[in-house]
Amino acid sequence: MITNEMLKKYVEYSDEVKKAMEEGKPVVALESTIISHGMPYPQNIETAKACEEIIRENGAVPATTAIIGGKIKIGLSEEELEFMATSKDIIKASRRDFAYIVSRGLNGATTVASTIIASRLAGIKIFVTGGLGGVHRHAETTFDISRDLEELASNDIMIVCAGCKSILDIGLTLEYLETKGVPVFGYQTYHMPAFFTRKSEFKVDYNIKTPQEAAEAANTQWNLGLTGGILLTNPIPEADSMDEDKINKAIEAALVEAEEKGIHGKETTPFLLSKVLEVTEGKSLEANIALVKNNARLGAEVAKYLY
Repeated sequence: MITNEMLKKYVEYSDEVKKAMEEGKPVVALESTIISHGMPYPQNIETAKACEEIIRENGAVPATTAIIGGKIKIGLSEEELEFMATSKDIIKASRRDFAYIVSRGLNGATTVASTIIASRLAGIKIFVTGGLGGVHRHAETTFDISRDLEELASNDIMIVCAGCKSILDIGLTLEYLETKGVPVFGYQTYHMPAFFTRKSEFKVDYNIKTPQEAAEAANTQWNLGLTGGILLTNPIPEADSMDEDKINKAIEAALVEAEEKGIHGKETTPFLLSKVLEVTEGKSLEANIALVKNNARLGAEVAKYLY
């Protein structure tokens, strides 16, 4: 069993997050892979800072997670955010990488999966990201399924996102989450968002109308001992949504190129997103930034009602 004394060896809190926890203020976790691997500089650092400020403005405290010099960071300083945005010496860290990076004193950017792990160690109940990893297209033959889903199913946390990344198989991802007993909520929508666009052909389990309603569902689930995570999907704002046909064509072209180049595993998503960015002439990055900020706002609002 992990004790607080054991954790002191591995985990470090920013002063802001430590103070918030001592005072019982709502804290919202953020990943760092979007900073180090998901966006180019300077948009990555600008977006990271903007999301943190949005969370503060909406009554909560941001806790961006990362591994720096082997220490699990819960909340980053401005210097640490800059380091994550510019250093080339950062490993994309999922669960299988986590302990190795920590034990060797290396630097790691937290994915959705490893941000869930860091949040569990810190006792944080809500986490904001752009898009959830999921079941990749043709997974019935490749078995390429993101670790994000298993971590979400295994931990008491709510993830706020704009659906799973549209490069994935949305239908199979929802089937996987159903099997694992993860409720999928849509914020003021009945349809599963498709990351760059506001909806897909698939339905969510329940339409959630307010942040308080989302938090009450989470509190009730965990109070009843129904362990596991909750997915709160938040559609990209209407003004920032992309043309569905254009984005789907860009994704299909990127998938073909990835297969031709033999790209697989954790390198797949960064490659596909970079190719989509290229084909859409930067429009996908603008959409990505808009949806992450939108999720940060909702996450902060929900966090105020969680306990």
